[in-house]
Amino acid sequence: MTILLRQVKIADTKSPFNGLVKDILLQDHQIISISDKYKGEADQTIELKNAFVSPGFVDPFVHFCDPGMENRETLHTGAEAAQQGGFTTVFVIPNTQPVIDTKSQVTYIKQHSQDLPIYILPIGALSKKLEGKDLAEMIDMHSNGAVAFSDGLYPVQSTLLFLKALQYVKAFEGVVIQMPIDKSLGSLGLMNEGILSTRLGLPGIPSIAEELIIQRDIELLKYTGSKLHITGVSTAKGIALIAAAKKEGLQITCSVTPYHLYFTEEDLHNYDTLLKVFPPLRTKEDQKALIAAVENGTVDCITTHHMPQDWDGKTIEFENAKAGIASIETSFAAVKQAIPSLSEARLSELFSSNARNIFGLNNCSIQEGAEAELTLFSAKESTNLSKENSKSKSANSPFWDITLTGKVVGTYVKGRLSINK
Repeated sequence: MTILLRQVKIADTKSPFNGLVKDILLQDHQIISISDKYKGEADQTIELKNAFVSPGFVDPFVHFCDPGMENRETLHTGAEAAQQGGFTTVFVIPNTQPVIDTKSQVTYIKQHSQDLPIYILPIGALSKKLEGKDLAEMIDMHSNGAVAFSDGLYPVQSTLLFLKALQYVKAFEGVVIQMPIDKSLGSLGLMNEGILSTRLGLPGIPSIAEELIIQRDIELLKYTGSKLHITGVSTAKGIALIAAAKKEGLQITCSVTPYHLYFTEEDLHNYDTLLKVFPPLRTKEDQKALIAAVENGTVDCITTHHMPQDWDGKTIEFENAKAGIASIETSFAAVKQAIPSLSEARLSELFSSNARNIFGLNNCSIQEGAEAELTLFSAKESTNLSKENSKSKSANSPFWDITLTGKVVGTYVKGRLSINK
């Protein structure tokens, strides 16, 4: 079946057609032609006003809770929510039951996602059972399709173990992902430590809990010459440390979440459990530093940290509420709303091409003959998601019922076109 995308503007810095309005003819998994005006016939013609097309969005850190916590999300519902958010490829973290720490669990994810509308790639556990004591069988998992390695929601605290992991993945050019929290400083905290946490009577998580881990891991990266990706950076000093490490030529990359760009600790004044996250929301100064880092290229990727929770996990006292936001459907619009100055080409880098480069995926550049894995979006239309039109199984999103500038129009992945209503 042939599909013609009529007069779409290409947002892809790796494409010779970047910034140009073209007709794109697709068939099965391939881009057949790119022209000023296609004069042939197609089985289906799609005309979308003010639409941009980019390589398919990639989210390198999501929790689909499957297997073991399917009451919160499944691979199926997670894939549908991701596709509505414009994502054609996602990496699922290993914090499942059982843990993704063997090739059999990697195979489970791959087999159970074959017939789903997007690509779901497993992140293998760095340590056995996520206990942070012994290395997991990373080569076996890599050979069977693990895209990267991390202990996900349990940042590795052991310096020796993390050193070994960085050394181990060099054998196959692998990437280690770390969420930076020193648990000895932050395990009891509920929000950012500061004047506001004192005023609200909530124990705080100091910025140094993030910055110590980032500094330690940078030193280990220098020593090993390996590859490291820091996810969910939330502090000004943390992003400054990463920027300095990049200038030294280290193979370090980083990502930030939409909610750290959109919200700050001040939004917690009424104890809104929907905004309880780890790493926590920080100060306005931290937020400004993150936004500047997105604009100047220090930040490589946007990652949603999509974290579904049960209704009763959020409808409870703040101190007992579970952390996390189901944010994958509103990620693009939240970033566009938070940083309206971002060009469509830069958005394409943040949501797609940079992650593909970091983790060795098909770059899906928009060129004739290339694999067709695409995301369609509009910078002018708006997004207003609610419980009624959400595809996620969970309802823990502070972005619901907020009108955001920017909208994902649809995706083309696995030879199938999906247009959002």
